[in-house]
Amino acid sequence: MSATMPTFTSAAGRTRKVPRILILGGGYVGLYTAMQIRKRLGRREAAIVMVDPRPYMTYQPFLPEAAAGSLEPRHVVAPHRRLLRGSTLLSGSVAALDHANRRATINPTEGEPYDISYDQVVVALGAVARVLPIPGLAENGIGFKQIEEAIALRNRVLNKLDVAASTWDPEARKRMLTFTFVGGGFAGIEAIAEVEDMVRQAVKDFDSIRMQDVRFVLIEGAHRILPELGEELGGYALEQLRGRGIEIKINTFLSSAVDNHIVCSDGDEFDSDTLVWTAGVKANPVLTSSDLPLDEGGRVRALPTLQVADVDGTVVEGAWTAGDNAAVPDLSTGEPGKFCAPTAQHAVRQSRHLGDNIVRYLTGEPLEEYSHKNIGTVASLGLYKGVAQIFGIKFRGPVAWFMHRTYHMWAMPTLNRKARIVLDWTMALVFSRETVALGSLQTPREAFQAAAASSGKRPPAGQ
Repeated sequence: MSATMPTFTSAAGRTRKVPRILILGGGYVGLYTAMQIRKRLGRREAAIVMVDPRPYMTYQPFLPEAAAGSLEPRHVVAPHRRLLRGSTLLSGSVAALDHANRRATINPTEGEPYDISYDQVVVALGAVARVLPIPGLAENGIGFKQIEEAIALRNRVLNKLDVAASTWDPEARKRMLTFTFVGGGFAGIEAIAEVEDMVRQAVKDFDSIRMQDVRFVLIEGAHRILPELGEELGGYALEQLRGRGIEIKINTFLSSAVDNHIVCSDGDEFDSDTLVWTAGVKANPVLTSSDLPLDEGGRVRALPTLQVADVDGTVVEGAWTAGDNAAVPDLSTGEPGKFCAPTAQHAVRQSRHLGDNIVRYLTGEPLEEYSHKNIGTVASLGLYKGVAQIFGIKFRGPVAWFMHRTYHMWAMPTLNRKARIVLDWTMALVFSRETVALGSLQTPREAFQAAAASSGKRPPAGQ
């Protein structure tokens, strides 16, 4: 199967080809690029086709709050079809990209693979979890990059509290109440801080569990956490988390997780039913199935104009990229060889710039280079707690926490989602968050299957 190019017939009867822009990936960069193009060009000026296995964009900085119940999970995602009316949305994944012939192979959610042709391609596949070959990790670990994982983590943690409160086995209870996180970057620190906050509130409803019974462990291979915030704020965050009873092992690696038995490189061993992996990301491996130039880290090479470029800087016509899967030069540093960090701040700005540059290219205007000086960094350490560095000024506590929420609320697409998020936060100020496990979401047919199995054992009526 091969999709053909759209055409448009004018009132004068002349037929012209409408340029097709294929956007691979529906994350922040893909969604905002498409929105920016559609804002300036109608369907008669450009046809937009987006490919993504999910029908929504997940705003990842809000995953910790969704996992902790501070935000409704549906409010931290933006539905593609509502935001991209007038565009074609394909539910599937990219299997290969042959840019020399302007064709991409798509694996639909159901059905046989097919090819689609294009004029311009935007590679916005983002990054995936960098999972290391640690024994037991693939079998027992939980990632933390998608909303489904945040929901699963929330349900798992709350379910372990419920089950632990109902067992008399001290070893099983200890294992259930031990929660292990690997990775001391923003994702890992915010996740463990928010989840610990949730558990601290949840145990108030248990007669048989105290906070002293619960163990939170974070494993980080570097000598400090939150390195982007510097020694001072990173050290402050370390002290705050340890003050809440969270064990943070720095200069330590996870050696094994076989059968939920955690083995650390410092010699510590313990059992933990919950293992969350947030130790870094890597460029989407599907990029190796393309003919685009990649750097040593597997990212697509890019110019400051966000055009794909060969090693010698030659533009690869018709190919664009941005976000976590792109090696975009950071012009703000003035240092050659420096690239933009994979942060939400760059994704927000690169996506809009990319959309504008594609419009400039199609309309014959000169392209502009992307340059953005980092205005600062913010991180949440749980409710009313945070750290931030804005324009070189350091903030701690509630002020930093408020800055974190304000920035990410502003960056969330659409007024609809912004309003829902603010309402969630407002309700949380008045009422405590819900701490009920909905574990059956993962196995919705379990009760029905059990009923069907038991009914099959009964004799028919009247016998």
